[in-house]
Amino acid sequence: MRVIGIGGAGCKIATKWDNEAIAVNVSEVELNKLTSGGEKILASLSGGQGSFQGSRMDPAIGYDAYNSVRRQLTNLVRGSFVFAATGGGTGNGIARAILEDLVARENIPLEEKTLFGLVLPYARLESEEFVTNTSNFLNQSLAPAIDDGVTGNIFMFSNRVKFEKRLPEDKFNGMIVDSLRQFFAVPQKNSELKLLDEHIDAEDFALFISKPYFNHFTVFNFKPDQDVGNQIAKHNNPLLLAPEQTIEALFLLEVPAGGDPTAFYSIVEYFNEQSVKPLYSVVENPALKEMRLTVSMLYSRKPAELVADFNRVAEEHAQTKARRTIDQYVELPDLQVDMSDEAKKLNPDDDILTMLKRINKI
Repeated sequence: MRVIGIGGAGCKIATKWDNEAIAVNVSEVELNKLTSGGEKILASLSGGQGSFQGSRMDPAIGYDAYNSVRRQLTNLVRGSFVFAATGGGTGNGIARAILEDLVARENIPLEEKTLFGLVLPYARLESEEFVTNTSNFLNQSLAPAIDDGVTGNIFMFSNRVKFEKRLPEDKFNGMIVDSLRQFFAVPQKNSELKLLDEHIDAEDFALFISKPYFNHFTVFNFKPDQDVGNQIAKHNNPLLLAPEQTIEALFLLEVPAGGDPTAFYSIVEYFNEQSVKPLYSVVENPALKEMRLTVSMLYSRKPAELVADFNRVAEEHAQTKARRTIDQYVELPDLQVDMSDEAKKLNPDDDILTMLKRINKI
């Protein structure tokens, strides 16, 4: 599967996953910093500016620059995995344009569905521009694409762990890549390890990830004697947004040599209670000492609660900024008004408007 990175953050993650990943940016300086061996595509502005300064957190710049690479990217994104950050200008703007082009297409074959790995800012700690850009992207660009069913799976990564654990960017990107590698290893494990029950081949997996839903996946040591739902909730992938109601599911249970493969029944029953019939496989992995569960849950529709949260934080940022501006630039006079003295000045023949004006009420 072809991997494409857009913008600074998207390119760093994509090239860490695949050294031959395609990197797209409006900044020639940032492209030259990449040491990967994949193709580097410079998107230029119609006015010939921005290639050295980047998009400066302005999605309009990335959106405009897409026109210079539209023909090239239209073919490249088919069946590819696209990484972009939603808070900045290049990733947001070019990803928005790609989604609009996908919506304009008709009858996209499953094998040509584009997967998206989107990195969202941590709303409580990152800048107001990042939060506002993300909110607009989710509402105006991503939601219509999901509604039209033109994308494959969408992986919503969050910077929350990065900020809360104060991780270096490169380490955080590595965590995202390592996590994805575990999930995408499911069909390979099915082909290399001894099958104990059912089977997920490359075609089954490709069909699953081609569906236009949000994907929350996680990997953890499974305890067959403990409640399945509690274990999944406890071991949700901290790099991804928490899932909503599951629509479809896939899981791989790896059992150590001599382990009891029937433990998978409780997992099937857990999803059946949610009216979800999971795609699953059980394999024997002699390298393990404990059972390992890889589980993916697809959930649908635009993440309304997330959008509302971003909008709320953006509004709080705007109000705080407005208060600071007022405090800094506006000095309101301290008026001392003696109402009894003012009342003596009033003429009984004055109308109500004149009276209010006299006492500075209007």
